Amino acid sequence: MGRLPGAILLLFLAARADAHPAPFSFLDLHLGAGGARGSIIVHDLDAAHDLGVDPPEGLLDPDIAARHRDALQTLIAERLRLTMDGAARAIRWTTLEVVPERFGLRLSFTAGARPGHVNVHAVVFPYDPVHQTFVNVYEDGQLRQQNILTAEDPELRYYAGTTQGRLAVIRTFVASGIEHILIGPDHVLFLVGLLLLGGTLRRLALIVTAFTIGHSITLSLAALDIVTPPARFIEPLIALTIVVVGTDNLFVLHDRRRATAEVAGAASRDARPLFAGFFGLVHGFGFAFVLKEFGLPRDAMAWSLVSFNVGVELGQLVIVVAAAVGLGLVARGRPALGDALARAGSIGVILAGTYWFVDRLFWTGG
Repeated sequence: MGRLPGAILLLFLAARADAHPAPFSFLDLHLGAGGARGSIIVHDLDAAHDLGVDPPEGLLDPDIAARHRDALQTLIAERLRLTMDGAARAIRWTTLEVVPERFGLRLSFTAGARPGHVNVHAVVFPYDPVHQTFVNVYEDGQLRQQNILTAEDPELRYYAGTTQGRLAVIRTFVASGIEHILIGPDHVLFLVGLLLLGGTLRRLALIVTAFTIGHSITLSLAALDIVTPPARFIEPLIALTIVVVGTDNLFVLHDRRRATAEVAGAASRDARPLFAGFFGLVHGFGFAFVLKEFGLPRDAMAWSLVSFNVGVELGQLVIVVAAAVGLGLVARGRPALGDALARAGSIGVILAGTYWFVDRLFWTGG
């Protein structure tokens, strides 16, 4: 008999657990002609924990819920952040409703004018490390995106299917492409290595075009999950392409130095366009890793891919122009100095590529 009360308590808790089986919140965000509005449903157990209400089911009483409305709204406002078109958007709470069939409370809100780009950041109940927030984004009444936010992955990005939304995609992904090529030392060094030997404007344009075609192909294939080689294979391979380009430069420079008569021969066997196109396929997979980590909007896949690629090309253009102009000024009228600079630069390219290759193959890649 002494165990009966404990057994009854366990049965009660089990029944309560069945009714409220998991730590979920539910966020609906609506975008339409009337602007941005939404609602969030939180379970009474979670709200009661952070509000200090006991017993939790007391919050399902409309009168008790009303007394805690301001405190709950303040609590959620601190943990639910909306960024629209790059600016933080204030949430204006409207109503609080008890939803007894879901053991929860629904807080409704408005969030100003209709945006083209929305970022949702939500860690609604941080006391529970496994709490999840289910998010539905509606546009003009149609469900457009669903996601689950957790403490480890608390953000959702959404681009509206309007002109404003497409412009937001273009701005975001062009900037991301420019940033990636400019801050990616391996890609920059590969390009610089290709340009160290100089050449006519037509020759340099051919090299850059070949690289663009190569990386555009694999960037698209990997971003669309058609071909997805593992990073532990691609990253060392990118470093190896840098070593190959630097080594080939040294061979060409050696040919130039052997005899003036062989300069034309060295130029005719210039393999840089071939390297740029073939190795560009490898670098495209590297670009894709970054793009996928950034997050591709499902409803604007083509726009994001094209925009990111345009950004990469713009950043690449900056590098090419700076390197070509700098090397041209140094080598103008002083071919020997230009060759010496190309030789020193190529050795530096080889050393850096070798370091990255060993590091990525045996340490970072492992």
